[in-house]
Amino acid sequence: MSAYGSERQRRREGGARDYEGFECVVGLEVHCELLTATKLFCGCKNAFGDEPNTNTCPVCLGLPGSLPVLNGHAVELAMRIGLALNCTVQPSIFHRKNYFYPDMPKDYQISQYDIPINTDGYLDLPSGARVGIVRAHIEEDTGKTTHSGGGGRIHDAMYSLVDYNRAGVPLVEIVSEPDIRSGEQAREYVSELRAVLVAVGASDGRMEEGSLRVDANVSVRRPGEPFGTRCEIKNLNSLRSLGRAVDYETRRQVDLLVSGGAVAQETRHWDEQAGHTVVMRSKEEAEDYRYFPEPDLVPLAPDAAWQERISRAMAPLPAGRRRALLDSVGAEGPAMVERVATVVAQDLDGYVMAAVDAGAPGALALSRAANELAAACAEDASLLDALEPGHFASLVAMEARGDLTATQAKAVLAEMLTSGEPPEAIASRKGFEALDPGSLRRAVEEVVAANSAEWERYKEGEAKMAQFFVGQVMKATRQKADGKAVMALLADLLRGSAGAP
Repeated sequence: MSAYGSERQRRREGGARDYEGFECVVGLEVHCELLTATKLFCGCKNAFGDEPNTNTCPVCLGLPGSLPVLNGHAVELAMRIGLALNCTVQPSIFHRKNYFYPDMPKDYQISQYDIPINTDGYLDLPSGARVGIVRAHIEEDTGKTTHSGGGGRIHDAMYSLVDYNRAGVPLVEIVSEPDIRSGEQAREYVSELRAVLVAVGASDGRMEEGSLRVDANVSVRRPGEPFGTRCEIKNLNSLRSLGRAVDYETRRQVDLLVSGGAVAQETRHWDEQAGHTVVMRSKEEAEDYRYFPEPDLVPLAPDAAWQERISRAMAPLPAGRRRALLDSVGAEGPAMVERVATVVAQDLDGYVMAAVDAGAPGALALSRAANELAAACAEDASLLDALEPGHFASLVAMEARGDLTATQAKAVLAEMLTSGEPPEAIASRKGFEALDPGSLRRAVEEVVAANSAEWERYKEGEAKMAQFFVGQVMKATRQKADGKAVMALLADLLRGSAGAP
């Protein structure tokens, strides 16, 4: 059984993950394509999905005599990232990073080396952990190579196709400190970082399109010992792949060391289908790239006034939005904090705030947003285009007043997402109206009387029978009953205050 397989077996058996006294040490390199109209050093369009090799020119193809001209908007976006990550924004210079690969048309990449634009920052995670940021530097992206035939890897491909549309697209590479200690924490870090990048307008965060890609540097050690030999896992393009790859590589290295072997420094590829990493090549060091200053670009020196203008114009960051939402709804406890995180991550906090501003209960608005709205958004984010914040606030208020039951409110909200109508119109058309207390009590008593055997089981403590009675009452009232009110009446009958049969 493979190391990954044995780990899966241990997890199936319910045991805690056991790394035999070792701990995982992870540093991440996140490559973020910037949301500019054009490339970093030329006027070619920066667009995903266009016909291959149509967005190219002599500059991004590195033809003789062409000269780069720096994209000012790309610099501004890089500064936004640095400020959002609590970095020092400083004067910087560009270097040439030399290596040969078919998707590098110049055979070198223009990047930043020892004097990057952003240094020494940090990102605080929702869990409370802090991950240090070494640097967030500007560089150009490579083209894209597609290996056809075999398994899609270069060693068994029949031929390869190269698309240079992406060559020269502006990137910021964000390098973390090795402060991450698990695959789950790696996922949390990238999820929060992606939310920050989207919030400042630097990226669309679409990992599936390659606009956000992650390289994971993984090593293991016994706590308190120096860092072990690291392996880099390249081009992880989903949070699921990231978490699985880090956990697998940790287990692989631990098993190597426990069996008396040694970890070799190398670059590895994550095979999502097989669930393991495979060797790509031995790991390069900085000297392998023969860095030297880019002779065709002047130093970059963003002054304090420029930084201040950018800082003032930046949108609120996810952490600040979470704090504001918690304060607004008066939420407390882990469940509420988790709901707030879900709502902000899905960009739904505006709906909750609108409901609170209109006088609706914050906890109820938060619940509807974190559950029904978030689920709809996950299915199709465009559904929110039809939903006005004021209509959402009205719906929450109707449920809070008892004009709609929880079940009815959910049904109305589902239609609001497709029709855009106000909740009052939908509720009227569906014939939704709250039952008066007397009608509801009669309905409960009739259902109990018609199901005496089930009532005896409920009286004897069979808890699942409560849902049976709720379902029967909902059916009898054509979904007009409030489930909580039904439960309260059942408890009342059970105590004998209304004369249980």
